[in-house]
Amino acid sequence: MQKRISLLILISFVLLAFIPKSTSVDNSLKIAFKDHFLIGAAVNNRQVSGMDQAALPVLEKHFSSISPENLLKWGPVHPMPGVYNFTPADQFVEMGAQLGAFIVGHTLVWHQQTPDWVFENDNGELLEKKELIARMEDHIETVAGRYKGRIHGWDVVNEVFFDNGQYRTSKWYNAAGKDFIKAAFRKAHQVDPETELYYNDYNMWKPEKREAAIALAREMRSEGIKIDGIGMQGHYGLDSPSLDQIEASIVAIAAAGFQVMFTEVDIDVLPNPVNRQGADIDATFEADEKYNPYKNELPQEIQEKLAKRYAALFALFVKHSDKISRITFWGVNDGGSWLNNWPIKGRTAYPLPFDKEYKEKEAVLKEILGVLR
Repeated sequence: MQKRISLLILISFVLLAFIPKSTSVDNSLKIAFKDHFLIGAAVNNRQVSGMDQAALPVLEKHFSSISPENLLKWGPVHPMPGVYNFTPADQFVEMGAQLGAFIVGHTLVWHQQTPDWVFENDNGELLEKKELIARMEDHIETVAGRYKGRIHGWDVVNEVFFDNGQYRTSKWYNAAGKDFIKAAFRKAHQVDPETELYYNDYNMWKPEKREAAIALAREMRSEGIKIDGIGMQGHYGLDSPSLDQIEASIVAIAAAGFQVMFTEVDIDVLPNPVNRQGADIDATFEADEKYNPYKNELPQEIQEKLAKRYAALFALFVKHSDKISRITFWGVNDGGSWLNNWPIKGRTAYPLPFDKEYKEKEAVLKEILGVLR
């Protein structure tokens, strides 16, 4: 009897030796969540050009989707009338193809990073509605048309609402009302009928903003305009917004019949003068050392809070994975995060699962992956 037990123990050890152990592939975000949603990252010019080659192994291992942080915004890609700078965008699309990734275009129409000339005639006078929409449509035809069949989803229009749900009084809106939004979606669909089309905005956890976006999307659909999803940007803090607030918007957007995407996820661990989240890039403050407390490293206590916050968010995402198609981090690593310069320039930010050297934050990844166990 004793020999039989010993033999069984020996056999068990032998069998265990052939069970694959945890490897770096097992800790891959894109593999871990492949049955739930895509895992994306926003990439920058240095990364797509190959100047920063350290990003590529991280992208290959962890990400099944990529978005361009700035490369396809109007200013960088179309800086002057009749002048297009497609080299970085071409490199971005090529990178996505090499990675076998779902490629997102960001963004065709936005009130920021759009040159003043877009809104003016040759005399510097503001364009009327018809002329402005025609100029916008020409831009969409040129840019989206260049990548037809290669970019799989477009953030067609970005950030047209204030947090209270009122339309942002941008140059676009002042000239054309909400018709510029509808025209942009119509044109994008005409240029590339197969690509997915999204509306994208920050602070979508706020009920007024969420309901305004849903109402716009429903109105467009009722008029036969294609819109597939609504992107919730996901610029969050360690404590706010609450999971209940985020969940309410996931449920409401999906119930209205639209895909949900978290398009620009990061967690700001740094203090700021008014505890502001969101992404209004004009809402900045003067540099002050008291708002840059972690110049050299993140204290263990804050690192643990960051890990727990990501775990809580991903647990919520998994709970609603039937409604969510993609989770995209806004950046690949801490060093490249826009939060180093917003809302205060020159700070040291720690918002992502990868540090400034592209090393995995073990505690953060462990907590994120732990929601699946």
